[in-house]
Amino acid sequence: MFTKTAVAFLLPVLAAAQQYGGGPGPSTPTSTTPAAVSVPSAPADSTGQMNVDVTFNGAFVFHPANISAPVGTLVSFFFPGGSLAHSVTQSTFAAPCTYLAANSSNSSSPVGFDSGLVTASTFTINVTDTQPIWFHCKQVTHCGSGMVGSINAPTTGTNTFDAFQAAAVALGGNAPNVSRVQRLIGGVHGVATAAPSSDAGSTSSGSGSGSASDATKVVASAGVAFLSAAVAMIMFA
Repeated sequence: MFTKTAVAFLLPVLAAAQQYGGGPGPSTPTSTTPAAVSVPSAPADSTGQMNVDVTFNGAFVFHPANISAPVGTLVSFFFPGGSLAHSVTQSTFAAPCTYLAANSSNSSSPVGFDSGLVTASTFTINVTDTQPIWFHCKQVTHCGSGMVGSINAPTTGTNTFDAFQAAAVALGGNAPNVSRVQRLIGGVHGVATAAPSSDAGSTSSGSGSGSASDATKVVASAGVAFLSAAVAMIMFA
C-alpha cells in the first residue's frame, strides 16, 4: 500500500520536472529590434587634432586616407559599430600589409602601433616627427583590397600614398592574414597615446555567456534524475 501511494505521489512530480526542467519549453516572444549602438563618427578637424573615419560610407577605406600632420598633431581614428571589426595597424612602405615589428637583429628597436580589431571605438596617435607613417587594416582581405592609409607621405617620387595603396592591392588575396588580437601603444614616427576607447569586437562574445535560465535547466535536470532514482527504489523495494 505504501509503495503504490509513494509512486502515485512521485509520478506527477517527475512529469512536472520533465516538462519544465528537462528541456527547452515554449519560446517566449522577444523583440527582434536591435539595441541602439553608439557609433563614433569623425568630427571636423580642429587645431592640433585631425580625425579619420574607418570604413567611410561603409566602404573598406580610411577617410581621409592620406593626410599631412605637423609634429604634435593628434590623429584620431573613429571605428563604426556592427559585427565586422577593423584595425589601424602600422606597417612600412615596403610591406604595406605586414605589421611593423621589431627589427630581428635588434629586439629593442621600436615597434609599430596596432589598435587591434575593434568596433565602435576610437584610437589616437601623436605625430612625433615629419617622417611618413604607413598603416593598414589587418582584417582578412581588407589590406589587399586597398584599405591602407598614410600620414606625411611624400607627394612626389616613388614612395607616394598612391604607390603604397597600389602595392597593397597588388598583394590581393596574398596579403598576410593576421588572426591574433593585439593592441600595442608603441609606434614609429607616431605613437599611440592609449589603447582603443573600447575593446568591442576584439574578443569572442561567446565566452561566459551562460544565462540564469540555463542554470535553472541544469538544476531541474538533476532533479529529474533524482526523482527517477527514487521511484525505482520504491517500486523494487
